[in-house]
Amino acid sequence: MADIELPVFPLPLVLFPSIPQSLHIFEPRYRHLVTDCLAGDRRFGLSLLHPGKGESDTPQPGHVGCSAIIRSHQSLPDGRSNILIVGEHRYVFKRLLNSDRLYFVGMVEPFYDQSTSNQLLSDLAVNVGKLFEEFMKSGESAESGLAAPMSLPNDPELLSYHVSAALPIDLAAKEDLLRLTSTTVRLERLRNLLKPLMAQAARRSSVQRLAKRNGKTHAVPTVSTE
Repeated sequence: MADIELPVFPLPLVLFPSIPQSLHIFEPRYRHLVTDCLAGDRRFGLSLLHPGKGESDTPQPGHVGCSAIIRSHQSLPDGRSNILIVGEHRYVFKRLLNSDRLYFVGMVEPFYDQSTSNQLLSDLAVNVGKLFEEFMKSGESAESGLAAPMSLPNDPELLSYHVSAALPIDLAAKEDLLRLTSTTVRLERLRNLLKPLMAQAARRSSVQRLAKRNGKTHAVPTVSTE
C-alpha cells in the first residue's frame, strides 16, 4: 500500500477503525488542523501519545495510529470546538514532513488485516461477542464507566475493533490490539482478556451480595434424631 500524507494529531487515545470518538479541540495548533481538515477531505491521523513517559508529542517512526474522518463539528464562541470523528484505516507512522503548518504533517503507511473467512473465525467471533455482552451486563462494566454499543457488528473484524475499543484495558494493550494484522489472533487475545474481567466481575458481585447481608447469616434449622 502506498504511503499517504496526513495531518497528525497525537493524543493519549487509541482509535480503532469504524469506532466513533468525540473530541474537544482547544489547543491553537489543533484548531488550525480542524479548520484545514474541514476545508479539505475532513481527514487526519490520530497517533497514540503515551502519557507519563516523558515523551515529546512528536509522532515517532514505527508508531501505529488510525486515520479519522470528521463526521460533525460544533464551533464554540471562544474558538474551541467539539468534533465527532470515526476511525477509518490503521497506519504505521513513517516520517515527519517539513511543513509550514502549526501542527504535525507526516507520511504514513496504511495496513490492514489479512483476509480470512472460515467457520473457526466465525465461531470465535460469536464466543467473544457473547463474553463481551455478559461483561457489559455485569456491574464491573458500570464501575468502569463503559457504555455498551447499540449492537455488535456481525463481521468478525469489525466486532474485534468494537470490543477492543470498549474494554477497560490500558493504552499499551489497546495499541497491541491495533497493531495486529490477524482478526483471529485479535479475537483470541480479546477472549483471553475477557475471561479474567468476567472473573473479576463475578468476585465483585459476590462481595456486594455479602455486603448487602451486612455480615448476617441465616440460622440453619437442626433436626433432632432423638
